[in-house]
Amino acid sequence: MNKIVHKTFSASEKAMVALEALKGNLTINEITKKYGVHATQISNWKKRLKEGIIEIFSQGRQKRDLEANELVEALYKKIGQLEIELDWLKKKSELFDK
Repeated sequence: MNKIVHKTFSASEKAMVALEALKGNLTINEITKKYGVHATQISNWKKRLKEGIIEIFSQGRQKRDLEANELVEALYKKIGQLEIELDWLKKKSELFDK
């Protein structure tokens, strides 16, 4: 009986194989021989890479937007706090004017 051995690939290995397939310099069969990965798996990794690229570039913008919103919220909170302190100081100063 032949025992089938499944090799586990790291994320960097998967990325390297998918990128190789995406470049198109080698055929899928050549990549299969070079890395020992089944052609179907290479196609799956290539598809995931294509889909993931869009997310990589959109996440940067989402992160910046989130950080900007958090900054705006913090600034509004600080403004509110300062307005309350100013009102309190105005009331206290009126006591000394009399």
